[in-house]
Amino acid sequence: MGQPFSADRKVVSEPVSRLLTPHSPQAWQKRWKPSRIGEEELKINDVKITVGPFEFMARWEREKSPKTCEAFARLLPYRQKIIHVRWSGESCWIPLGDYNLGVGFEDATSVPAPREILFYPGGYSETEILFPYASTIFASKLGQLAGNHFLTVTEGNENLRALGEMCLWEGAQDVVFDHA
Repeated sequence: MGQPFSADRKVVSEPVSRLLTPHSPQAWQKRWKPSRIGEEELKINDVKITVGPFEFMARWEREKSPKTCEAFARLLPYRQKIIHVRWSGESCWIPLGDYNLGVGFEDATSVPAPREILFYPGGYSETEILFPYASTIFASKLGQLAGNHFLTVTEGNENLRALGEMCLWEGAQDVVFDHA
């Protein structure tokens, strides 16, 4: 049996049993630690997202995905339809077909936490925006995907599950991303 690898494919010296998996409690605690930026910056809401009766406030993840944030901000206000995912678990998505935002991969992840909105620039699957409300592993019928974490919901998190269930049971909903 070979040596375990870290994300950057370097051999790690830790035994496999001590490595974090995306769903281990330690991994979630690590992902949910408060940001190191100041408290006042954490409260800044850059984007208002309206889906059916729900309103969410979100902040740009400019340090993680600067090109994606800049390109998407130029589209605001952005109107589209949001539906429940087919392959990724408890998430909603906005299918964008062959739309090209003009960005590549930045801070790409396959396992976003609830409230971490991803932009997938296309390639193996169609271009899309992923809006997780609970356990999600980003995938398509071709396999696992990774998207740029470009927005984080800061207000309205208590309605994320209700949004997901509404899209699941009631179908496509109007979604609007606009300046806060």
